[in-house]
Amino acid sequence: MTASQHGSEVLVTPAFVRTMAAYNAEMNRRLYGAAERLPDGARRLARGAFWSSIHGTLCHLLWGDQMWMSRFDGWPKPTVIQKDSATLIADFDELRRARIAADDKISNWAERVTPQWLGEELVWFSASTNRELRQPRTLLVTHFFNHQTHHRGQAHAMITAAGEKTGDTDLFLVI
Repeated sequence: MTASQHGSEVLVTPAFVRTMAAYNAEMNRRLYGAAERLPDGARRLARGAFWSSIHGTLCHLLWGDQMWMSRFDGWPKPTVIQKDSATLIADFDELRRARIAADDKISNWAERVTPQWLGEELVWFSASTNRELRQPRTLLVTHFFNHQTHHRGQAHAMITAAGEKTGDTDLFLVI
């Protein structure tokens, strides 16, 4: 099924992109605030998540954002391949600074997204699948934000299990 068969061209508008970018930035601020209150060992503790630890999951989130934004807005690609994304940045303070900078750039990009840009397809070579792919940008933008929410949920669960709180996470309570 194509994105148009799903109706995503109607659902994914510049206003949706700006809303999700704002939600992304605020949730990252809350997650990093809670993670910062944990000892470094607790952030790096293997907790059975796909990217192992809180730190590894936060690194993978930034990696994913960098990779998609390299396709959407010409950012440099991440410095490691996907399977190594949990090791993107070793120092937590450096990771937090990179996250803040990325969220600012994502918000800037979101302000520039137009219906015309969303209406086009993106063609790229995926190293993860080892082939060229072509998809509607509306679908890919939806995936971009869904990927963030998915892995932030994992990080949130690990942070909560470690005894910290992030506050509300529901979109309608955050934005």
